[in-house]
Amino acid sequence: MKRTLETIKYHDNTEELARFAKALGHPTRIAILKYLEKSCSCLTSELVEIFPLAQSTISQHLKELKNVGLIKGEIDPPKVKYCIDAENWARAKNLFCDFLDAKPQNNSCSM
Repeated sequence: MKRTLETIKYHDNTEELARFAKALGHPTRIAILKYLEKSCSCLTSELVEIFPLAQSTISQHLKELKNVGLIKGEIDPPKVKYCIDAENWARAKNLFCDFLDAKPQNNSCSM
């Protein structure tokens, strides 16, 4: 049988963890999440004032975080107010903690 991503069976939650990790793969996204954690919510314009990036760039980062479910937006035309999605944020934290706290098996590599 040919091995493809469709035929590989991952452990529970591996794909979900990978999606969260990919979304956190840019330092600006991590900084946005840290800011939202402290401030509870904010508008895109506030983030544009804080980070030295174009509004379109900030919006793209927000879109990536929203697509994976780490943040949510409340539309108040023409503005969007963003905040942490508490349930998914807790889920991501738990998945990362489980992954990072996993005990190594007897397959250590010596160099």
